[in-house]
Amino acid sequence: MQIDVEHVARLARLGLSEEEKSLFAKQLSAILAYADNLKKLNTDNVPPTSHAITMKNILREDKVIPCQDIKAIMANAPEAENHMFKVPRIIE
Repeated sequence: MQIDVEHVARLARLGLSEEEKSLFAKQLSAILAYADNLKKLNTDNVPPTSHAITMKNILREDKVIPCQDIKAIMANAPEAENHMFKVPRIIE
């Protein structure tokens, strides 16, 4: 496990002390041992899911509505032209 911890630390560019490597190796061993316990569960009648809970789309329906006060909106623009925001040209 310590070799795995050293490898991950090197990838993350972390400088770990020997004590930290030892601690993280023990923690990684505990995590992997728990994951092995999960393999023992019978999941034959459990359908595959993408989320642990039922997900529902809560977005509102798109509706065309009249624009609010254009003068008030354009008052926030540093520059405006023909009721549009004017921005610096970025393409030559």
